[in-house]
Amino acid sequence: MAHNVIAEAKRCLNCKKPLCRPGCPINTPIPEFISAFLNGEIKKAGKMLFENNPLSAVCSIVCNHGNQCQGHCVRGIKGEPVEISTIENFVSSAYLDSLELDKAQPNGIKVAVVGSGPAGITISIKMAQLGYDVTVFESKSEIGGVLRYGIPEFRLPKTIIDRYETLMRKLGVKIKFNVTIGKAFGVEELFRDGFKAISIGTGVTWPISLNIKGETLGHVHYGVHFLERPDVYELGRSMIVIGAGNVAMDVARTALRRGLTDVKVVVRSDRYTASEEEKEYAEIEGAQFIFNKAPVEITDEGVLFADTVCDENHRVISTSDKPELMKADTVMICVSQKPSNLILTQTKGLEINERGLAKINEDGSTSREGLFASGDVVRGAKTVVEAAETSKRVAEAMHAYLQNLK
Repeated sequence: MAHNVIAEAKRCLNCKKPLCRPGCPINTPIPEFISAFLNGEIKKAGKMLFENNPLSAVCSIVCNHGNQCQGHCVRGIKGEPVEISTIENFVSSAYLDSLELDKAQPNGIKVAVVGSGPAGITISIKMAQLGYDVTVFESKSEIGGVLRYGIPEFRLPKTIIDRYETLMRKLGVKIKFNVTIGKAFGVEELFRDGFKAISIGTGVTWPISLNIKGETLGHVHYGVHFLERPDVYELGRSMIVIGAGNVAMDVARTALRRGLTDVKVVVRSDRYTASEEEKEYAEIEGAQFIFNKAPVEITDEGVLFADTVCDENHRVISTSDKPELMKADTVMICVSQKPSNLILTQTKGLEINERGLAKINEDGSTSREGLFASGDVVRGAKTVVEAAETSKRVAEAMHAYLQNLK
């Protein structure tokens, strides 16, 4: 493994104007960390990665590298791009094992971080390093959010998330599990109890429904729920997955691993929105893809689909009026998610948009003073690296806000 990583790193041209770096949503210093790694300065390389993106060890696994860093590599123009993700994963994982973080002296200022997904982990680490007294409020019994409950083990080992919890505790971060802000208490009580700034990073955990007849039947489920605890579901032998994103791919691949022999991914339009890599994995593992089919009704036997026609922009422009039944034992709906509205609708002075997402200013601050938001609860269902990028900027804005309070 180490030899392969070194050989791959040596393929990097160390371009004077690297295209890989602007291709990364969080602007990872790719040539710089690779150069440090090849010079035997692996801790220096790891520190570069971690300071730029605390979730580097995760992003090196789950990012859509073909559309980002590796997809912009100069070597990829006439051949194979440098496998930047492989090098990043080796370096960032090694750094987590020997991590000695710099931390400012405690300043006694309390900060609340609501949610422990990608946004919450990033902000809590950054704020703790700056000396703040950070408490994370997590509605479930383990940290990670979508990393733990939305990405299957075969794509992201849960041990990586556990390492982040250990790191957060070493930094002095307090974690309150099984607490949903908006039930027993809300934002008002947090401010009352001395928290000077609050970050909301609760993600988008509620599934969006199809709003068609039959959706409440016993064999119909939502993909985001299934991925949380796939072992508790009775699936039968066949499944229809309605959706075209990475969640649909994860659901299909998880079902195939649980022994299903007939898994169909049915897409409303003529294209999928998942990454090419995830679609290829699902296909090679046995998933069948069927395009231009819109669900009209779900029955005990399966789903009634109508044929669709798309324009050049892949938008559905017409639907047939003669739906046909596609049989299946189980139906999984994976057409996107929306935020839990408890904290958003119950917080005085917090504005939300027409999609139910928190409205923020450029720096991540909301309409309520001292309240910030980042990640999917602001932008909708996006990628881990995008959540990390916005959360890093929000942490900087929170720090500036708290310093101005003095």
